[in-house]
Amino acid sequence: MRGTVQGVGFRPFIYRRAIEFGLSGWVRNSGQGVVVEVEGATVAITRLLAVIRNAAPVRAMVVSIDTQDVAPNGETGFTIRASEMPGGGGADIAPDIATCAACLRELFNPRDRRYLHPFITCTQCGPRYSIVEGLPYDRARTSMWHFPMCRACRAEYESPSDRRFHAEPVACWTCGPRLSLRDAAGGPLARDHAAVAGAATAVRAGQIVAVKGIGGFHLLVDAHNAAAVARLRQWKQRGDKPFAVMFPSLATIQGCCEVGPVEAGLLTSPARPIVLLRARSAVLAQGTPWIGAMLAYAPVHHLLMRDLGISVVATSFNRGGEPIVFREQDMGRLAGIADQVLGHDRPIMRPADDSVVRVVCARPLVLRRARGYAPEPIQAANTPAGIVAVGGHLKATVAITRSGGFVLSQHVGDLDTVAGRAAHEAAIADACRLFDVRPRLVARDLHPDHASSQMAEAMGLPVVAVQHHVAHIAACMVENDLTPPAMGVAWDGTGYGPDGTVWGGEFLLVTQAGWRRVGHLRHFPLPGGEAAAYEPRRAALGLLFAAFGADSLAMADLAPVAAFLAAERAVLGAMLERGVNAPVCSSMGRLFDAFAALCGLRQISSYEGQAAAELEWAAERAAPAPAYPFPLRDATVPMVIDWQPALEAALADLRAGAKIAAIAAALHLGLAAAIVAVARRVGERRVILSGGCFQNGFLSEASVAALRDSGFEPVWHRQIPPNDGGIALGQAAWAAWREAGDVECASPSLGLS
Repeated sequence: MRGTVQGVGFRPFIYRRAIEFGLSGWVRNSGQGVVVEVEGATVAITRLLAVIRNAAPVRAMVVSIDTQDVAPNGETGFTIRASEMPGGGGADIAPDIATCAACLRELFNPRDRRYLHPFITCTQCGPRYSIVEGLPYDRARTSMWHFPMCRACRAEYESPSDRRFHAEPVACWTCGPRLSLRDAAGGPLARDHAAVAGAATAVRAGQIVAVKGIGGFHLLVDAHNAAAVARLRQWKQRGDKPFAVMFPSLATIQGCCEVGPVEAGLLTSPARPIVLLRARSAVLAQGTPWIGAMLAYAPVHHLLMRDLGISVVATSFNRGGEPIVFREQDMGRLAGIADQVLGHDRPIMRPADDSVVRVVCARPLVLRRARGYAPEPIQAANTPAGIVAVGGHLKATVAITRSGGFVLSQHVGDLDTVAGRAAHEAAIADACRLFDVRPRLVARDLHPDHASSQMAEAMGLPVVAVQHHVAHIAACMVENDLTPPAMGVAWDGTGYGPDGTVWGGEFLLVTQAGWRRVGHLRHFPLPGGEAAAYEPRRAALGLLFAAFGADSLAMADLAPVAAFLAAERAVLGAMLERGVNAPVCSSMGRLFDAFAALCGLRQISSYEGQAAAELEWAAERAAPAPAYPFPLRDATVPMVIDWQPALEAALADLRAGAKIAAIAAALHLGLAAAIVAVARRVGERRVILSGGCFQNGFLSEASVAALRDSGFEPVWHRQIPPNDGGIALGQAAWAAWREAGDVECASPSLGLS
């Protein structure tokens, strides 16, 4: 059996069914999956195959079953054999799994021998990906090899009737890892449950406590203590960006947020991601209408939340843009923030941030794919093995190909820092080693100056460069088990265009011949270049200049114009008129920024996407409104989506005193209508929606509804982020399609790649 069949209780499942059906033989892990040899009546063997296919353990995913008839050898009884030696690379690794209900009952049962044990686990829950050192998945190849099982744990591990039968991370107070509480200088304060109690006391007192969980360290503070939250925000250089909040219970979340059935299912799922919810509490929402809510998922979190009984900010222990700290030896470079550290001595083999999910179109949309989801494979038949994709510059991930599909790493982070680039390089090596992939081809972004691109070139292997927005579309297609043809709508903040301009509002036709840019947003300049990404007022100035010329710089009644001093406007005007440090773009992300600035919502952003998010929040409050026009200029190839009529309508509404919510909604609805208009001209029924702009729930839902109403088949993301966290998968998919012949290498003169 190949697939996710290790670390999910699969061997005990096979053992019990074989005994039940009167079969003899054995089961063992191998480097390719799980191998079973059974001997007995044909009807019993048929029953076993049926339950493997149809009733495997909940967390298992059987991708394929290869069978072979062999001569009976008269075996009696059924056993779990020692695993085969590593090799083969066909096995999948289960993600880390939140503590199950059965373990929680034991955790808080004073009569249980694991009462308050912070590492309680069984075959159905606990760490997996974060502790595995190699395959096959056995205790000896996890970081639990440091902790030999005591006699009682060994008895459970070897008992077929026990829930911990062959549970590799099994431990208890006698043999397992230990918690410790230290002060800021590293001095010991407490051990075991006294350490949990001490950490809870510190949080209640307004202190910042670093807590080592499954995939790294969190920083915890009382979410209701404004001074403690402000101190944390200052140290993390977080600006206005909200923190995630860990709640004591689902009921507590429901008291503070609007929680539908899908959201409730996500919050309590084995993945336990952060879920974006509409807030009822202005205090916990930290200035936004949404709260990133989560529940405890590791035993130490459950213990802390029981002792605390309050909601806490739970944010990754890192400085802005850097990867999460997951090793004690790395905490020194971030000294000066945590008043206390609640750590443990079980090594974390690879970092994993908390995943982030929201509900769009009544189904989950993963925005950050990490703990609980990675490294679940993406199945795709006939995928050539040996391709390594290094992703983009922001929200970097790594993807590899194996025969039968793709593996996408956990979120690594941005590559602006030395720490970020080191983590990215380690993730590439780790993925290749863990999944036994021998790289023979590297896929990278088209941008030659990205750190990931430079890393790809330094690997000494053949390299294929994949255009950024093509990768977005390919990622969404392969996630949905699709191959060309399709029309892709790739909208984001920035991506390197083959023509040397900044792309970001793209319509791409993907066929077996390759890809072609069939449409794009009308260009406008960005005074100051990259500075416009964090100053929406600059994008607005560029938009106004492209529409009305130099006279627009005197429109002091408009918020983004008034946001600059006269001298600053003069300098920016000179940039725009001369075309110096004012690159042109077709970026939909910058268009959203410009409209947010014009509406007075945001002139300078403190985090990526802030202005666009505030425009989305405004649109959600609007009554039904007519859409702004975005006419197509289709006399040119590619066709151009003209934003000027929408801009003029918005300015007229602003000057007439219209509500900002109505203006924001009209913009979103107009863009959804533009997607339909382009799809009609192109004539491809299947329309792919990808790129960071489709994290916007209002835009996504409006676009999906408009396409469906017009007879098209909209396709959007679910488990793979629409943002740059999916770029590596798209790069790998495009490179694999080229090799498999699903797309051809077409002439660059036709705008194809």
